[in-house]
Amino acid sequence: MLLQMNPLPGVDNLRNYPTEIIKDLEELLLSGGAALPDPKRKGFYDLDNHERTFFIQVSPITGRVALLATWMRPERVELAACAAAGQCTA
Repeated sequence: MLLQMNPLPGVDNLRNYPTEIIKDLEELLLSGGAALPDPKRKGFYDLDNHERTFFIQVSPITGRVALLATWMRPERVELAACAAAGQCTA
């Protein structure tokens, strides 16, 4: 599903992630991104951009987004590892 929020009601950075990550999430929410709803918890989503997955919760009361976790997508981790080892091939 596509998750897009315009205007953005705000992002709560509960785990003190770097500002760049919060800006990436805000831009993704404004432009829209592929979201996978959590089947067991209403309002919780995995939201993907080209290099990260964000695990978020959208408040049913305020509409604010809480960033609960984020991680590099597996293919980006593999690419970074092969680049660091100097073993990437085109």
